[in-house]
Amino acid sequence: MPLLHLVPRLLQLLLGLFLFGIASSLMIRAGIGIAPWDVLSQGIALRSGWGFGVITNIVGACVLLMWVPLRQKPGLGTVLNVLLIGPSAQLGLNLLPPVQGLPWQLSLYAAGLVLLAVATGLYIGARFGPGPRDGLMTGLHARTGWAIWKVRTLIETCALAVGWWLGGNVGWGTLAFAVLIGPLCGITLPLFDRQPRTAAPAPSTG
Repeated sequence: MPLLHLVPRLLQLLLGLFLFGIASSLMIRAGIGIAPWDVLSQGIALRSGWGFGVITNIVGACVLLMWVPLRQKPGLGTVLNVLLIGPSAQLGLNLLPPVQGLPWQLSLYAAGLVLLAVATGLYIGARFGPGPRDGLMTGLHARTGWAIWKVRTLIETCALAVGWWLGGNVGWGTLAFAVLIGPLCGITLPLFDRQPRTAAPAPSTG
């Protein structure tokens, strides 16, 4: 692939991963509930005393190891996802204090949710491979034959339940995330998709 095309994609990937971590920190600081995987990381961080960013990296690495029996192949984006989202989330948490008052909480949460959708569109649209959690979902789908939505629901319910039990912040913001993130990503993914545009293939003859 020409370097002229590779560099913008790589910059888009890095920007998306950085913004993803910042978006997570915004929603955490809002204090009204966070995404299921963040609930798990936050719960482990609370129990272990380790930073949220470090735990996010560890959880991502553990999920990536689950790809091995599923015969999934990580891409550059998969590896960088594991390495970079945790530090950027921790940076956001270090810079942002918790907010008080429902209007401020709602505003911060909404900003984080929208930013996370944009970040998702950026890093997935760069097409360097899925994140470890998305790869686990598609791998289980391929191995079990279950519908994607069933696999995703099962995985995220397990992550949410364990994180809640450990003390992670589950609230109505968690429900809002489940309801809204799909439609929001449906808007951002086409905006940042770098799939090469080619002529439509000829109809198959069998």
